[in-house]
Amino acid sequence: MLSRFWVSMVGLSAAALTVSIATSGQNNSKVTWPDVDWHKPPITAQNRKPAPRHNIAGSWSTAGGPDAGTQAPGVQLKPNNGKPENAVPYTPHGLEVYKTHKPTEGVAAVAPKEQNDPRNICEPLGFPRWNHYSLRFSQIFQDDSKVAILYHYDSRWRVIWIDGRPLPKVLDGGVEIDGQFREQRWMGYSVGRWLDDNTLEVQTVGTMPEDRVWLDNAGRPVSDQVRVTETFRRVDFDTLEWSETINDPKMYTKPWDALKMSFRLQDSNTEENENICSPVNYQIYLDTIGKDAEK
Repeated sequence: MLSRFWVSMVGLSAAALTVSIATSGQNNSKVTWPDVDWHKPPITAQNRKPAPRHNIAGSWSTAGGPDAGTQAPGVQLKPNNGKPENAVPYTPHGLEVYKTHKPTEGVAAVAPKEQNDPRNICEPLGFPRWNHYSLRFSQIFQDDSKVAILYHYDSRWRVIWIDGRPLPKVLDGGVEIDGQFREQRWMGYSVGRWLDDNTLEVQTVGTMPEDRVWLDNAGRPVSDQVRVTETFRRVDFDTLEWSETINDPKMYTKPWDALKMSFRLQDSNTEENENICSPVNYQIYLDTIGKDAEK
């Protein structure tokens, strides 16, 4: 409830901005500002086009519709809803950390005045939580050396290197690269390799510590010892499958799958409303309906 209201408030001003920009461009018949098309026709044998080799670039929206990437109750494949099949394999320390988190969503949700989600003070989500928050529309750019993913929420991006460099070695408080110590990063350090013509496997390490970031909206923890494995498989020209596995020996006793989501290719001119985390808007929420939400 909290995040949906907050996002809608941010979207109100963004929508007004989008309208004004679109109107100002109407004099140029060559420029269009299309919205995401959530009603694309199904892909069949007649309209299916082959995927380009070693290329996942494009503007991608969740094939399951605008709500598919929200993941409000927790990561897509394991929502924190109290069902045994969605339980995750906590270590004793992981369970202890989880119990200190007070989310506003999921089975352990609390009233807004009691929450301690760093998102709600506009701290960066960190990786991999950016994969678990409003993943409804993302843009992917690519050249010979790297892939860049632009996340819609908070206008953030990450870089995946595909130039053959090795994955950094994880150290306490950072990573080692070419014999030198490097700092932890909100997006970590990502290295990818092509498994075949249409499948990119990405490993990410060197992320922020457990006292700075959460794994998902439901309060599950993640540590700086995590290794995140993603697979981007371009099924055909118009379809991308994005999968993710969490391997965090500090928080979980074994690796587990958090995400497997299908995306549809959108027009390259597609524009989404701005969605920026704003402490002012959060305070407006608390001032206007916060007391009602606490009941």
